[in-house]
Amino acid sequence: MDAQHATLRSKEEIKENLKKPEVITGSEILLRSLVLEDVECVFGYPGGAVLYIYDAMHGFSDFHHLLTRHEQGAIHAADGYARASGKVGVCIATSGPGATNLVTGIATAFMDSVPLVVITGNVATTLIGTDAFQEADITGITMPITKHSYLVRKAADLPRIIHEAFHIANTGRKGPVLIDIPKDVSAELALFEPSTEINIRGYSPTVTPNKLQIDKMIKAIAEAERPIVLAGGGVVYSGGHEELHEFIIKSGIPVTTTLLGLGAFPSGEDLWLGMPGMHGTYTSNTAIQDADLLINIGARFDDRVTGKLSGFAPKAKIVHIDIDPAEIGKNVPTDIPIVGDVKTVLQLVNKEVQYTEKADAWRAKLAASKAEKPYSYTDSDEELKPQWVIEMLYEESKGEAIVTTDVGQHQMWAAQYYKFKQPRSWVTSGGLGTMGFGFPSAIGAQMANPDRLVISINGDGGMQMCAQELAICAINKIPVKVVIINNQVLGMVRQWQELIYDNRYSHIDLSGSPDFVKLAEAYGVRGFRASNKEDARAVWQEAMNHDGPAVVEFVVRKHENVYPMVTQGSTIDQMLMGDAE
Repeated sequence: MDAQHATLRSKEEIKENLKKPEVITGSEILLRSLVLEDVECVFGYPGGAVLYIYDAMHGFSDFHHLLTRHEQGAIHAADGYARASGKVGVCIATSGPGATNLVTGIATAFMDSVPLVVITGNVATTLIGTDAFQEADITGITMPITKHSYLVRKAADLPRIIHEAFHIANTGRKGPVLIDIPKDVSAELALFEPSTEINIRGYSPTVTPNKLQIDKMIKAIAEAERPIVLAGGGVVYSGGHEELHEFIIKSGIPVTTTLLGLGAFPSGEDLWLGMPGMHGTYTSNTAIQDADLLINIGARFDDRVTGKLSGFAPKAKIVHIDIDPAEIGKNVPTDIPIVGDVKTVLQLVNKEVQYTEKADAWRAKLAASKAEKPYSYTDSDEELKPQWVIEMLYEESKGEAIVTTDVGQHQMWAAQYYKFKQPRSWVTSGGLGTMGFGFPSAIGAQMANPDRLVISINGDGGMQMCAQELAICAINKIPVKVVIINNQVLGMVRQWQELIYDNRYSHIDLSGSPDFVKLAEAYGVRGFRASNKEDARAVWQEAMNHDGPAVVEFVVRKHENVYPMVTQGSTIDQMLMGDAE
């Protein structure tokens, strides 16, 4: 029997052994239940209220826990794991400050529809509401940013609650679910019986769409002369990328992918127009504004995509496909609403859709526009340009890496200049725009994909928010390649202050940042630096040849801007083109 089959068999044997009914503690019930949910790695940080849980981990070899250096690092790592794998990410923190340190990460996952199960400890049930030491009402604090939350009152309820939590997190519009476990509940003895059934009153997401709405969509496509598809993160989350590709090829409709939709459609193909919105391509934005049919597939019409709402897609009939009915019509009036799972909807559509011959002139026009006005920048042999760095990373990795980013200019340059061939290769904070997300999310992505190259692209600002997680890369030999685009400034804030606030630069100077090479070495990680093209290629090759984690700092031009740019209050075809102008 080969090693893979042996591993599969041993996993099944482990699970069968753990299913045996026994009287055990709430903590042991929790750990067994997580293993039975196929959880491969939990990211966490211990404290008083979860000590029974961490005590239960001692000697439990079938349970894998990674100790981060901050709770925010733990939840961003769990988030990156979920985005890169499609599985539910799991993290654990103690009560009070441990739990509140997770709030930013919970909000990040909620805004981007990422499935997480977040486990927190709490003070004993007898102390809840007394302002006890390290007590915080974490279920109340996080109510607006979770799909659901549980305050566990009895250890016997844990198998059902955990099974439900994973189901809720990873079905419908996905998102974070919080389980708050008081300390006495984690110590309480109860009969463990695995939960296998799901019966949640009032929770039944619509997966299969209304057939009449599908027929309306097919008719609208047949009549359209200037159709366009706007594909978002929902395509990736549903696993519907193959169905989307089939739909685009069959129909011949050009497609633009949002920031979170990058990789949902191969970026190298002719019908892909690029990314839309504030820093989108000229062709995507002008196509949306001139289209007579806009088919939104799994995107939520975020303001960064739409620009001035009253002027968005003014000529288009709007079709909106989404698993969450609350998103349809929320921002943009919808003519043909289709509630359902993207993958399921597209499977039905693909049975009937025909090639749009009426759109031949439209396709030719957009192809010419795409060739004439691609993303562009003025290169330099004297200074290292950040756009060139991203292009170099793409070339050297052959577009095969999983790329995570922090938030800011480097994030937009990565979205513009790294071409994504497949889904779940792009991990970034979209809705919340969370600085500090990029590096720890790469740790989670690498844990989910141990055999793939993971590149974490960061700015010199965001890198300092979770840099302490370098320790776990060194200790656990997690081979993430950390890129720092160092322009010595809060770049996106500086760009706005230059273009919108008349060059009134206020509190953006990061010149007091550490020597990132020495910082990496202090944690036991290889560090490299480059400030010109020749050195950049050389140090990147050295970092790639190193079999462990590495930090590569690229010192780039301070005053480089991200273009195109749509300023707030403008329609998306009113773009500042920068050097192209």
